[in-house]
Amino acid sequence: MNCLLTGIIAGLDEAGRGPLAGPVVSSCVAWNGLPTDREQVADSKLLGEQERTRLFGWVLAHAHKVGVGMATPREIEQLNIHNATLLSMERALKATNAPCNLVLVDGLFPVNTYPASRAVVKGDRKCFFVACASIVAKVVRDRIMEECDAFYPQYLFKKNKGYPTPEHKKAIEQYGYSPLHRRTFKGVKELADGQAT
Repeated sequence: MNCLLTGIIAGLDEAGRGPLAGPVVSSCVAWNGLPTDREQVADSKLLGEQERTRLFGWVLAHAHKVGVGMATPREIEQLNIHNATLLSMERALKATNAPCNLVLVDGLFPVNTYPASRAVVKGDRKCFFVACASIVAKVVRDRIMEECDAFYPQYLFKKNKGYPTPEHKKAIEQYGYSPLHRRTFKGVKELADGQAT
């Protein structure tokens, strides 16, 4: 996983496009050049929870700047998941508060409000900078959903993180949707039959 770049370079990625509940969370991780010690950074989806948590701590300790942004379930409903994801990315970039020479964005779309951003398809697997952002976004979002489990234990958010598991779908069918659910998502409105908890 290599990106031969110099200057302040940031990776930008999101977590939580597919779940039925919770925010979409983006992270922007800026580095002053490519560090020589890159640990075993990889796409967050390829890492176990323990390794992801360890690397999360490593990134926070070694990166130049780290920013996180999110879009709420209501913003996802109003804007759609694509536009809400871009909004969360803009917020993460702003929260980083670093004058980046280049921002490498995972996916097909750069951040239009930031001229120095470039889209990198499968960037979380190809590029160290984006992989770091994927780890931070995933760990932050998972922790948010674990905290939400205390308020809505019937949905098992600690276990499913809001993703459409059979148990989560059954809970929506039984209890209706919570304020954390994305009511415009297939699998929420159909299962809940318009009944909110």
